[in-house]
Amino acid sequence: MTPSLVSSTLRSVVLGWACALGAAAALAQPAAAPPCALPAPPSMADLQAASKRPADRGFLWRIEKDGRSSWLYGTMHVGRPDWYFQGPRLLGALGDSDTLALELDMADPASLKAFTDASDAGVLARMLTPERQRRLDRQVAAACLPEGSLARLRPTLQVMALAGLAVRNDGLYEQYGSERYLTMRARTGQQPVVALETARDQLEALLGDDEAEEIAELDEALDQLESGSARDLTLRLANAWARSDWTELASYRAWCDCVKTPADERALRRLLDDRNPGLADGIAALHARGQRVFAAVGALHMAGTVGLPALMAARGFVVTPVFPAP
Repeated sequence: MTPSLVSSTLRSVVLGWACALGAAAALAQPAAAPPCALPAPPSMADLQAASKRPADRGFLWRIEKDGRSSWLYGTMHVGRPDWYFQGPRLLGALGDSDTLALELDMADPASLKAFTDASDAGVLARMLTPERQRRLDRQVAAACLPEGSLARLRPTLQVMALAGLAVRNDGLYEQYGSERYLTMRARTGQQPVVALETARDQLEALLGDDEAEEIAELDEALDQLESGSARDLTLRLANAWARSDWTELASYRAWCDCVKTPADERALRRLLDDRNPGLADGIAALHARGQRVFAAVGALHMAGTVGLPALMAARGFVVTPVFPAP
């Protein structure tokens, strides 16, 4: 079976690393002893300096219906300290809202539990041949994690976590992603935080229902971890988000070199298109109950004719770009 490139390169960015990295953090801490050579993490001084340079980043739309405004915000699940502190237009929109809606609320113990529950032993035995286990072990060591620290996770979640950890070398960290900042601001302001999906929904989208195809995707993901190509794609998408470069981000299919086969198309549809109507319905339902919603969802969910701005317009909302301005 032809490996599905789209899943191995984009699924971490589409679903985010919050779940996989949260699971990894719950199970292991980075090893402190050599030969690990990670870049120094951002310091408190770095954060303090970044807090003095707030800027609007990403993609924001106002959506209006029934005399009320809500908001759509396209997020990036990893970031740098300089990207963490948002600018006046985004903070104004968040302040004009009374509910923050995320794909998942990873502060919810039930969400984290769904990703940290031990995998079925039969699944692990079928997926992890000795050679695949050796390849995973090499990536765990490269990430400066203790040997076996991710072993209870499903292999697909292991490679997602490892891909997220790899971009630390580019200064990108999950703790500086959009959702972390928005959640902090919302909870500081006593705003409710609600989830538009469940962890089980996301796991089903990630894993699909074909174990053979999942194994093929695992092999391709390991290839891309070893070659660095997944890291390159993440960096390009993250930089486009930071510049609010909608043309670059929305045209990712033209340059990602990751949608080549029918399997790729099925995986992309499962990760994006098939989830978008449910996300749109959840946002519309919150708005219909009288809430002013700030809906923060991965930026790739915004692109195309089945992206969230188009789906909200189809549900009777007036959709207006805020940044980047049209």
